[in-house]
Amino acid sequence: MDIRHMQYVLELARYRNFTKAAAALHITQPTLSKAIKGLEDELGVELFTREGKRVELTDAGRAITGQADNIIESFRNLTRELSDLTNLNKGVIHLGLPPMAGSSFFPQIIRNFRRQYPGLVIQTVEDGGKKLEMKVAEGKLDVGVVLLPVDKEKFHSFTVVNESMKLLVHPDHPLAGRTRASLAELAGDSFILFREEFSLHNRIIEECIRVGFHPEVLYESSQWDFIYEMAASGLGVALLPETICRILDHSRVRILELEDPVIPWHLGMIWRRKSYLSFAAREWIRFTREIFEGRQP
Repeated sequence: MDIRHMQYVLELARYRNFTKAAAALHITQPTLSKAIKGLEDELGVELFTREGKRVELTDAGRAITGQADNIIESFRNLTRELSDLTNLNKGVIHLGLPPMAGSSFFPQIIRNFRRQYPGLVIQTVEDGGKKLEMKVAEGKLDVGVVLLPVDKEKFHSFTVVNESMKLLVHPDHPLAGRTRASLAELAGDSFILFREEFSLHNRIIEECIRVGFHPEVLYESSQWDFIYEMAASGLGVALLPETICRILDHSRVRILELEDPVIPWHLGMIWRRKSYLSFAAREWIRFTREIFEGRQP
């Protein structure tokens, strides 16, 4: 058995289907079937039971998968550390950014970092906070910017921005002449929210329920500018972070302070506790931490 075989077993256990697992591994289905059969012959045990196109782990299969994750992670950490020793100013940083934070805070930071470390490459993935957190936890991203708080037993973190959400209403809305509004006053409104993969989606719904109503969600989007346009067209109310609200056309929407409750927009840079970080990733964390912690009041 080698590392490659462990990866095959883990992917097959994840998908419970040879065709889907093979696609995820970028190999053919016959190649995967042959490898699993060869591994079973080598070990003298059956790892999977076949029921049509679906497969299930046997006790022996569960024993292997129970250890395989840790072994593969240790192997990855070793190869990363050896790579660092031989290429101290080369490497790739896999960085996850939510759409709002990516455009608002990071272009200039990435530019300055590249000037200091021209040999390091930053590959960015833009997605909702929940998906980014999952990808960091799985080791698919080195670091990610997500909505805090996160599980402190799983992640290290530091604060990137600490702001609050603002309320957007159409100029003809009954609250448009106000400067402040409580969440409970929006009980009869239609809401325009971020999609479910964004942490703000659930956070806003939970706060609405807490003050006594379940919001009518009329539209969902992954793009803040689309949410703004929908609110400006009078199709519903929206909540967007303070940073975004500063660049909006205030003649098309009215922006109010949300109170009772204030919904925080608290973003942090996170990375896994139990994982080796490459030189590139460590330098990115050090570099950005100095910048953002210097901005905190």
